[in-house]
Amino acid sequence: MRKIYLLFWLYSFVSLGQNTNALSLEASVLRGNALPHTEDMYHLVNGHPQGVMVSLVNRTDGSREWHQAYNYPDYGAYFLYQDFKSQPLGQNYAVGALYNFYFWNRHLQLKLSQGIAYTTNPYDRVTNSKNKAFGSRFMGNTNIGLAYDNQNLFKNIGFHAGILFTHYSNGRMKSPNSGINTYLLNLGLNYDFSKDFQRKQDTTSVKKSFKEPIHYNLVLRSGVNENPIISSGQFPFYHIGFYADKRLNRKSALQFGTELFLTQSIKEYIKYYSVAYPEDNISANTDYKRIGIFVGHELLINRISLEAQVGFYAYQPFKKDIPIYDRVGIKYYITDKIFGGFTIKTHLFLAEALEFGIGYRL
Repeated sequence: MRKIYLLFWLYSFVSLGQNTNALSLEASVLRGNALPHTEDMYHLVNGHPQGVMVSLVNRTDGSREWHQAYNYPDYGAYFLYQDFKSQPLGQNYAVGALYNFYFWNRHLQLKLSQGIAYTTNPYDRVTNSKNKAFGSRFMGNTNIGLAYDNQNLFKNIGFHAGILFTHYSNGRMKSPNSGINTYLLNLGLNYDFSKDFQRKQDTTSVKKSFKEPIHYNLVLRSGVNENPIISSGQFPFYHIGFYADKRLNRKSALQFGTELFLTQSIKEYIKYYSVAYPEDNISANTDYKRIGIFVGHELLINRISLEAQVGFYAYQPFKKDIPIYDRVGIKYYITDKIFGGFTIKTHLFLAEALEFGIGYRL
């Protein structure tokens, strides 16, 4: 997981280096509240989390088709420091890549960012047994922000204010992993390094229809995870999916498909559960496999797209998880037919797996 996130972060710096005429530095102070989503989280929330977020972004100039299609977004890298004001939770440091999208005459900014985080105080059964949120020092970090943005408040200095939602989780690569969510007021300034920066329109491109016939996709997602029992061990999983996609326009494609879940940690969990809770009459031989049916949406940017899916287990003999699951992540098209990416699969707020996938589009 650390290597994948690091590559994604370094890619953003390489991309920044390709155009140094439109760089901007953003700095924000943050303060807000945690959102406990399970009962064992309430004792961890005893203060108002605060932090700092610093971003280095490249403002797109219209030289690529996708710049204009998405109203000239920003892309770049960020650093996030967050103090939870809770001794068991400690502080988190995160780095990663981001996109800023603009609406309302470029005064409304939507921030989407993904990276890797380091926590100073993870779970330890002796010294920090209260922390059920972070089972490992390294984990994933996802941030979604909405803010008023004025990039030309005074000369090259701009101002922004809004709200930032943060999420930390290791995808249950190691238990415990309740993860934690916070919402924070976001107040900051930006400085534009560019001089006489102007956006241009590509008048040479020929407008075309992006509608396509139905395509079929085969994808294999894999990784390791641990069942909810702490120190039960990490095991590999294999999630095999087959789905149809229909591209509607420049930005959107719909998905519908099915998938087979071969999650070895659940197989071990069934054995444990059959012994620990004999009153539930769960056999140790209960089938651990699951079959899901899902619908999804893909937001296509350039070779990178953002993917979101919601599914239902049509076959689930061991019913300790709710029958509805969801998945969000990033996909990268290596070619028109081959793609890779990483996604996080959850049951509402409870993560099950951080998946690394490779797929083929027929």
